[in-house]
Amino acid sequence: MNVYEKIISGKGKLSLIGLGYVGMPIAVAFSKKISVIGFDLNAKKIELYKSGIDPTREVGNETIAKCNVEFTSDAERLKEAIFHIVAVPTPVNEDHSPNLEPVECASHIVGKNLRKGSIIVYESTVYPGVTEEICIPILEKESGLKCGVDFKVGYSPERINPSDKVHRLETITKIVSGIDEEALDIVAKIYELVVEAGVYRAESIKVAEAAKVIENSQRDINVAFMNELSIIFNKMGIDTQSVLKAAGTKWNFLNFTPGLVGGHCISVDPYYLTYCAEKIGYHSQVILSGRRINDGMGKFVAENLVKKLVACDVPLKKARVVILGLTFKENCPDIRNTRVIDIIHELKEYGIFPLVVDPEVDTEDAKKNYDLNLIKVEEVHNADAVILAVSHKEFLNMTSEQVDALYGLNRKKVLLDIKGIFDKNEYETKGYLYWRL
Repeated sequence: MNVYEKIISGKGKLSLIGLGYVGMPIAVAFSKKISVIGFDLNAKKIELYKSGIDPTREVGNETIAKCNVEFTSDAERLKEAIFHIVAVPTPVNEDHSPNLEPVECASHIVGKNLRKGSIIVYESTVYPGVTEEICIPILEKESGLKCGVDFKVGYSPERINPSDKVHRLETITKIVSGIDEEALDIVAKIYELVVEAGVYRAESIKVAEAAKVIENSQRDINVAFMNELSIIFNKMGIDTQSVLKAAGTKWNFLNFTPGLVGGHCISVDPYYLTYCAEKIGYHSQVILSGRRINDGMGKFVAENLVKKLVACDVPLKKARVVILGLTFKENCPDIRNTRVIDIIHELKEYGIFPLVVDPEVDTEDAKKNYDLNLIKVEEVHNADAVILAVSHKEFLNMTSEQVDALYGLNRKKVLLDIKGIFDKNEYETKGYLYWRL
């Protein structure tokens, strides 16, 4: 019996290393078909899962409570598995260089508990070459086994879009790759158990790694172009959204909009690609330019708010500014690498300490990660300015009367609608100083 046959016959288990926004949905999906061990170093998170609570909100409490995943923070349990999926985050350092510590740590853990004949598949975003040049040597050293002989390795980039209930693991074509044809075939068959959209067999691990980093790099560059247009049109006194609406009437105009680009993928993956390029002597011109534009948008938003406050004769150090939304995207509790924080930091440079509202975010996480004390929207009164930073459904459903209630009486009202969700004409008619990207 090969690994696939053992897995489907119940004679072997699959393990998932890293139970976050990516790993948890994968573990749950596989647990409907085969035996799954869900491992995470965070014992607190494991206890939440065991008690039927989903802190990621990706699959929901009810699904977690009913699923058959064997949750554990005990690495020894990994010895029970013969197919391992590594789905740990791969962030960047302060200098934007790749931080491979999580994936290296996971490799050490798996290697120490690796059985002969097993297969390890990495889903973490990496630059081409990491799986074979960094991860495999760690696995071999820790296990005393030889890759290609005693165990096999594959790479299958995650494509999960947090909070997206349409584009899910099951409905997105899965890229798979393996160290050899045998590994590729088994990896493909394993994923075909849960991926309804089917799999795409990449010709090599490096091809699969490269495909992942360019997917988000492409989106990052397109958004950067929109952001640059926003900067230009703002200086010209032209509404960017109106321009895009007009241009969008052409059949082949690409539907991208300006905005803050954060999170653990789109704002990170380009740096993995450019780092790899620099290692071979090529300095990126387009990719890094796009990154610089996107990284500067928080400052751009803050500067425009200050201009609006000055126009309203509001003393900056006394200005009551409210920010609606802290997460990196809508309807998601994830605050990792959110670029809303750039707005906050820039405003503080002007002596403005904004109040932040986000019903999706755990208050302890906000305090721990950013030293922010979140408030509820009901607590907001007498605001001079409101920044709609994230289009959570709670904010989308706000009426103009509810927005009005955030401000003080007899005050000029400044509204920065970063996501462009409110009716510009309606608020301008009501006398608001309205601005959007």
